[in-house]
Amino acid sequence: MKLIRCGNPGEEKPGIQLEDGSRVQIPSEFGDYDERFFAGDALERLKVWVEAGAADAPRFGPDERLGPPSCRPSKIICVGLNYSDHAEESGMKAPSEPVLFFKSTSAYHGPNDGLVIPAGSEKTDWEVELAVVIGKRAKRVSEASALEHVAGYVLHNDYSERAWQLEREGQWVKGKSADTFAPCGPWIATRHEIEDPHALRLWLTVNGEQKQDGNTANFIFNVPQVVSYISQFMSLCPGDIISTGTPAGVGFGFKPPQYLKPGDVVELGIDGLGTQRQVAVAEE
Repeated sequence: MKLIRCGNPGEEKPGIQLEDGSRVQIPSEFGDYDERFFAGDALERLKVWVEAGAADAPRFGPDERLGPPSCRPSKIICVGLNYSDHAEESGMKAPSEPVLFFKSTSAYHGPNDGLVIPAGSEKTDWEVELAVVIGKRAKRVSEASALEHVAGYVLHNDYSERAWQLEREGQWVKGKSADTFAPCGPWIATRHEIEDPHALRLWLTVNGEQKQDGNTANFIFNVPQVVSYISQFMSLCPGDIISTGTPAGVGFGFKPPQYLKPGDVVELGIDGLGTQRQVAVAEE
């Protein structure tokens, strides 16, 4: 299934995108796509409902805004330097264990909403990433059982302000957490919808020019390894998002570096997870 949410910001309603591309609302009895939804048996019940008659459900308008495909999660955890080519372009050694940082959940944003370049930013950068949505609480889980705790997968653009991330004291989180810096969607593809999360092409363009073109086959640490590893240090709650890193081609890896400016158009996609489009604007 492809889980979506449509409507104005703060007023989104949950739904499903059907195989023919139409978007339907789900019955209110399922609630929204939040921690309670993912923690229980709602996904299984929703699948039964879809097979029984989702085609007759009320439809969203074709031009209705797509919001983030789940409610704001309790955590957005990111894995840094998880592709060797990106570590190389960053001038950093490939890590021996996953590099972790947080991204503020207030950055969580719809897939086609505008990117707001923060006031004072001169180095706003892009990063196409595969993200994992947790479906069952995970605490010290094994790699063998890790995928049992995954609800699905989603496309994420891990925007970054490189000066704030790399040139200021302290944690990377400062450069990762501006409003609009975590657009996700257009949908969450449930786990069995993606046959192999380690064989997905991911790409990104700026103003139509190819910048990133990679494949999750080149992960340093794969999805089960990442989920298991993070769960050794914290409980992963249903609905939490883990973003698994970006391949080469980010702006600061070019010589000279390339950064976003107002008016730039960023488009990106991953096999099976749809596409996003953001137009950059300056913060007012």
